[in-house]
Amino acid sequence: MKKVESIIRAEAFINLREALSTRGFSGLTVSEAAGCGKQKGKQGIFRGNKFEIKLVPRIKVEMVIDDDQVEDIIDLIVEYCSTNTVGDGKIFIFPVEEVIRIRSGERGKQAVL
Repeated sequence: MKKVESIIRAEAFINLREALSTRGFSGLTVSEAAGCGKQKGKQGIFRGNKFEIKLVPRIKVEMVIDDDQVEDIIDLIVEYCSTNTVGDGKIFIFPVEEVIRIRSGERGKQAVL
C-alpha cells in the first residue's frame, strides 16, 4: 500500500474530489495548509498599503491506496489540479507498512476499504 499526499490549490479541490468519487476513490483526509515554494508568497494591498503574504493557503489531500492504483491517482491529481503555473502544488508518495481499523481490528487492504 502507498500513501499519496498532495498539496493543491484550494480552488482545484472540488473538481478533484468529484473526479475521485466518480472513479471509486472514496477514502481521503483533507486539511488546510499554508506554505511557500518557488512562488515565494504574493503581494496584497489593503486600504492602500502594500503587504506581503509569505505563506499561501493550500489544501492537503491524503489517501492510502493499493500499489496498483498509484498511477491512476497521480494522473487524476495532475489532470484536475494543474494550471501550468508556479504554485500548482506537489504530490508525495510514501510506503505504508500496515493499516489497522480501530473499530474492528481489521488489517491491511480490508482496513482501508
